[in-house]
Amino acid sequence: MLDLNVNQYLRERIRTVPDWPTPGVQFRDITPLLQEPKTFRVLIDAFVHRYMDRDLRPDVIAGLDARGFIIGAVLAFELGVGFVPIRKKGKLPFTTVAETYELEYGSATVELHTDAVQPGDRVLLVDDLIATGGTMMAGRRLLERLGAHVSEGAAIVDLPELGGSQRLRESGLPLFTLVDFSGH
Repeated sequence: MLDLNVNQYLRERIRTVPDWPTPGVQFRDITPLLQEPKTFRVLIDAFVHRYMDRDLRPDVIAGLDARGFIIGAVLAFELGVGFVPIRKKGKLPFTTVAETYELEYGSATVELHTDAVQPGDRVLLVDDLIATGGTMMAGRRLLERLGAHVSEGAAIVDLPELGGSQRLRESGLPLFTLVDFSGH
């Protein structure tokens, strides 16, 4: 269980930008968490303390494009495990597998190198925020197609009213998030 003081400390430092990128949206901006060294350390340590336990420690961390790279790569370094990026279509130079998922208006595709994980690898899938869950679900499908086991999804922010965290849990994916923005 995450210490309430850490949760509150991080929550107070996430900037809310009203009406961005469109009217009616309350954008949760995590960049202030990264700008101050102490705050960034608290953020990373909250994840490290969860995943340093032998039972939860992944073999590999996969980060979702693009802010999942920031947390995922640093966390992988801290835990002494590998990091693999799941990128938007057309950004990876080697042979890839791709997964298309639906957005509110249209669709998007993410890709992963075919040699990014090995069958049986325990993978922690990391992003900055869970909204509808579409990106994380697509990343999970990619990893599973390569034979990996996604042991958990992790994010800084959960927006539960958008239904993503519920959909991911109902699909059997355990989730760990640091800050819940319910009712806002």
